Amino acid sequence: MLFRNRFLLLLALAALLAFVSLSLQFFHLIPVSTAKNGVSSKSRKRIMPDPVTEPPVTDPIYEALLYCNIPSVAERSMEGHAPHHFKLVSVHVFIRHGDRYPLYVIPKTKRPEIDCTLVANRKPYHPKLEAFVSHMSKGSGASFESPLNSLPLYPNHPLCEMGELTQTGVVQHLQNGQLLRDIYLKKHKLLPNDWSADQLYLETTGKSRTLQSGLALLYGFLPDFDWKKIYFRHQPSALFCSGSCYCPVRNQYLEKEQRRQYLLRLKNSQLEKTYGEMAKIVDVPTKQLRAANPIDSMLCHFCHNVSFPCTRNGCVDMEHFKVIKTHQIEDERERREKKLYLGYSLLGAHPILNQTIGRMQRATEGRKEELFALYSAHDVTLSPVLSALGLSEARFPRFAARLIFELWQDREKPSEHSVRILYNGVDVTFHTSFCQDHHKHSPKPMCPLENLVRFVKRDMFVALGGSGTNYYDACHREGF
Repeated sequence: MLFRNRFLLLLALAALLAFVSLSLQFFHLIPVSTAKNGVSSKSRKRIMPDPVTEPPVTDPIYEALLYCNIPSVAERSMEGHAPHHFKLVSVHVFIRHGDRYPLYVIPKTKRPEIDCTLVANRKPYHPKLEAFVSHMSKGSGASFESPLNSLPLYPNHPLCEMGELTQTGVVQHLQNGQLLRDIYLKKHKLLPNDWSADQLYLETTGKSRTLQSGLALLYGFLPDFDWKKIYFRHQPSALFCSGSCYCPVRNQYLEKEQRRQYLLRLKNSQLEKTYGEMAKIVDVPTKQLRAANPIDSMLCHFCHNVSFPCTRNGCVDMEHFKVIKTHQIEDERERREKKLYLGYSLLGAHPILNQTIGRMQRATEGRKEELFALYSAHDVTLSPVLSALGLSEARFPRFAARLIFELWQDREKPSEHSVRILYNGVDVTFHTSFCQDHHKHSPKPMCPLENLVRFVKRDMFVALGGSGTNYYDACHREGF
């Protein structure tokens, strides 16, 4: 009898544990099973279309949630995956800053009340958040290239200032940094324990949100780093083009692309009707509302679960948001088809890609400097690079997006080096234009470095047409 009671008790306990486990998975409190590509089979963070998990039709709410990138369970990723006989040589990381306060406000409405102080016990939470604030408070004397030395090292306003990084943005990059630490330092020993300042290359634009995002990722990657070893370089251009920014043909492509965007807006009667309704609500001319770029502020409301603004004339609502977001998605689709943005991207991304392959080539020679490079940037930095690489199916860079170039050496053939390209943890190497056919002709699991070098040195200019074989000629060709 006693044995039977124990058996029934164990059976009931097992059933209870199974129920709890399923409940936790349902509410996303523990990770679910992993798909073959290393990404959760139910993940909402995929960048390439997936007929199994993607909505059957364009869903603006689904796309907006992806864009928000709200921190939740630990992200699974494919960074650092390689056959055992490959050695990781260097890593080059391009990030978009994390979640920020809007750059624009909807006219005649109250600004969304978002607190930009960092509070350890407030969601979203990260176990290193309090230590990050403490460490940043010790870095006031750090040496950064001007004008970065005048920027705050972490957000600290009870009511966010325009464009300021939020706690969500800090947590997003603490998570990115910790993920990269677990892979590149703990697993692959990319940097020695006594790493030196010249083994890092750090560069950011002159915005507090990009500097702070870079510092948050760096702190997750190298907790309690020595401030004396840290030096962020300042990049005046969002394209990170350094001394190669003057490019008339690139600007002509951009003008044509902006004209395409304008014509697409004119054809969208539902969009015009929506802007008209919103303009009446806030009592301003439609042109003024459109110029205020209301989607930027509406995304902040959406990502932070704050109600859209109301006036005595009514409320901006979710239907308005859906129409504008849907138009954004349609604009991205037409942008890929028309190819004008591709021309802009090939010229806009060339300088930073050229710097990257130069750094990789020095690493193949055995140089130990700049083994880990971090560029803290914007959506207008990452988007041209993605387009130039041929990643046409990649989604528009979300908050805290990361694009990573890995350089590997074959231990069995030390003179051979290969690259992997990853976007938000997904291996997209064989989706790039310079390596999409490689696996058809070679059994090697990675893309040869020479493919990327040839692409940057020659094929990017061939794709533009004309007779130019270098960046200067492509930027100044006549008759475009």
